[in-house]
This record gives sequence, C-alpha cells and structure tokens, in this order.
Amino acid sequence: MPALTDTFTLSNGLHIPKIGFGTWQIPTGSEAYDATKTALEAGYRHIDTALAYGNEASVGEAIRDSGIPRDEVFVTTKLPAEVKTADGARSAFEESSRNLDLGHVDLYLIHAPWPWSDMGSDHRDGNVEVWKVFEELYEAGRTKSIGVSNFDVADLQDLLGRTDVVPHANQIRWFIGNTQDETTAFDREHDILTEGYSPLATGGLLENTAIRDIADKYDRSVAQVAIRYLLDKDVLPLPKSTTPSRIAENADVDFTLSDEDVATLDGLHDTDS
Repeated sequence: MPALTDTFTLSNGLHIPKIGFGTWQIPTGSEAYDATKTALEAGYRHIDTALAYGNEASVGEAIRDSGIPRDEVFVTTKLPAEVKTADGARSAFEESSRNLDLGHVDLYLIHAPWPWSDMGSDHRDGNVEVWKVFEELYEAGRTKSIGVSNFDVADLQDLLGRTDVVPHANQIRWFIGNTQDETTAFDREHDILTEGYSPLATGGLLENTAIRDIADKYDRSVAQVAIRYLLDKDVLPLPKSTTPSRIAENADVDFTLSDEDVATLDGLHDTDS
C-alpha cells in the first residue's frame, strides 16, 4: 500500500514513512509484541514507542524477529516528560537503547515540555539542558533525528532561541476538530514535521455522523477518512490498535478526499467532546 511506503523528508534529508504505528497504552509482553509484529506484517515500516510506555523491549523484540532489515524500519522513542537534566537524559537514552536492542534510534523525542503531573509548568531551562544532550546523541549518530512532543509555539520559540539544531519533528495531539493550527503553522515555517498522535481522538471520532457521511461516499471507514485527512494536511498520523483487522484498515488509505470534503472536515470543531 503506497501510503505505507511513501515518506516525508525531514529537514536533515532523512526519510520517514508517512504513517507510523503507535504503541501507547499497549502493555508490554505478548500484546505489544503481537501488535508490532502484526503491523510490520501489514506493511508498516514506522513504529512509535516511548520509555514511559514500558513496552520498548517487546517492540524491539518484534522488530528484530520480523526479519526486516534494520534500515527499513523507522523507530521512534521518547525521553520521559519528567526528565529535565542532562544526566537524566543520558541515562534514559541508554535505558531505551538497551530495551530496544536495535542499534541506533531513528527519532528521539522529548515526550513533553513539562512533567505530566504538572502540565503547563515552566521547565524551559531543563528542556534546553536536555536538548543539548539530544544534539550530542544526534552528532554521534546514535539517533538519526531528534524532536519534541506536545510543544506549543512558545515552547518551540524558547528552544530554538537557545540551541543549535532545530527539532526535526513535533509530535502533538492532532485530529479532525483539533488541528492545533498555530503550532502546525509554526512547525511548517521552521521545517519541523508535525506528527499527529490520537488521529481518531482516542476513538472519539468514530461515532461522528458528519465524518461518517463523508466516509460512506468513499466506501471507507471513519478511521480511514480521519487518517487520510492528516495525510492531506501533511501531518504524519500515528494510529494505534491491537486488532489485526483495524491495524490493516488504518493503513489502507490510498484514496483522495475532495476539496469540498476537506473543507467540511476543516469546519468541524471539538469533535472529541
């Protein structure tokens, strides 16, 4: 399926497959292993995990066991949001590297600009300290690209003003009705790829009648329309499922939404409420 083999090009020239398989909330062990294995068998070549997910070892094992050459699978992992020191960042990266056991990482992200327990708090100095470690890891080739997650414009501006390497990606919550226009525009202006997690609003879009009406026109599912919408906006979707049929369906998005239908979707707001 071309949607799985097509790539975006990061600002450093690295190619990243246009659809990623998300593993958030998939428990370690057989569930994470089987879901990752199923995704790879379905043709996904971009797998997204995080130290905080607790499933890196199972994800890495599934990738190793797949028989797919390492350079054909793009692997993202993330530094826990709570870690805001250089030593903490180095230690966490080593832990992720051991867990994954895949050699290099393809994209390493700061999971959030603040600890999850204190959302919105100011940790900009810590983010700069951590980012300088990211720059070292990138320079050493231990990660092929570096980025951030859940950063808004103010967070990005501060980081860009005090560091050398502009993030290659910013992974944010992005779906129909929640398109973070200001951050997405800032990313585009600075050649930062926007990745969208929860492209189905954690399932919140699946009962949306307006999207269903559009999906019916294309003989597609709501999930497929939601994922296609991100691609049409040059945002990289990270759909997540543990159901083999859904894993395959989420990648079967080689169709084109009409301008009129995109405009309708643009007009939907707060569709996850």
